[in-house]
Amino acid sequence: MSKTNAGRFFEDYAVCDVITHAVPRTINMGERALYHALYPARHALHSSDMFAQDCGLPCSPIDDFITFHTVFGKTVPDVSLNAVANLGYAEGRWITPLWAGDTVTSSSEVIGVKQNSNGKTGIVWVRTTGRNQHGDVLMEFVRWVMVRRRADGPAPTPVVPELSKVVDPADLIIPKGLDFTHYDFALAGEPHRWGDYGVGEVIDHVDGVTIEEAEHMMATRLWQNTSKVHFDATNRADGKRLIYGGHVISLARALSFNGLANAQMIAALNGGAHASPCFAGDTVRAWTEVLDKADVDAPGVGAVRLRLVATKGKAGDLRGDDGKYLPEVLLDLDYWALMPL
Repeated sequence: MSKTNAGRFFEDYAVCDVITHAVPRTINMGERALYHALYPARHALHSSDMFAQDCGLPCSPIDDFITFHTVFGKTVPDVSLNAVANLGYAEGRWITPLWAGDTVTSSSEVIGVKQNSNGKTGIVWVRTTGRNQHGDVLMEFVRWVMVRRRADGPAPTPVVPELSKVVDPADLIIPKGLDFTHYDFALAGEPHRWGDYGVGEVIDHVDGVTIEEAEHMMATRLWQNTSKVHFDATNRADGKRLIYGGHVISLARALSFNGLANAQMIAALNGGAHASPCFAGDTVRAWTEVLDKADVDAPGVGAVRLRLVATKGKAGDLRGDDGKYLPEVLLDLDYWALMPL
């Protein structure tokens, strides 16, 4: 009998199943150094202990998307090893900061299943929770993936979860002690504060980065993401390795520094879609639309809801006349960030 794991197929999931994901991961500053080498990441709160301490934190927390990628990566062998595509996200919240030396574990509950009309694939929804060594919840999010079926047969009864379109600002968790009252705009890199941004404003982040094959595979291995489509060139008919969607997320977030240097921490992930596949050789640019603003219960801190778009095209271009994403759009991500007032 084989001792290897071929991964789960669509018919292996049932609503209410809880999956404990393997291999706890202790995160240290080496992860940050490599993350900042892979992306042009330079938000001050995640770069400097001194800056973070001046903002009321004990030291600089690990980058928010390192938390996301680490928690996400652990789910891949159990949720998306045989996925055709990772389709979207909802109801994501960062709850406890990740500090150097913390150990991360993940678990997922299956909250929905629905077979596609072709009978060869189905959609699986899971709610994933990442915890530290104390059992504190680091973050949680819902995602849904298209997964291959193993064989023909009767379809399971469809269950499609109802998901919130946006995390209520009242449910945002502000890190204990965070205080932007004495925020140093010069050290942060830009003078723009919460009050300078208007709902409906579009920000072109100007810069672009060409995706390299080696970099995306290094990043994906760093998060222990084992999905076949990212590494095995024979897994797709076109012979291409699909760029991990999280690589595009982190790249776009890093590019957003130019215009949003003071959007220091990510508090929630309202929704997201990987609109088109990304491959090595693509040059990725980013733009942001301000969707909303909200008050939060922390001194000197405001929340801003942002649509971050990664694209091979022009800033502001998102959908065609038919309402569908334009083919050059790679990522549409809706999130709440914390910013000084």
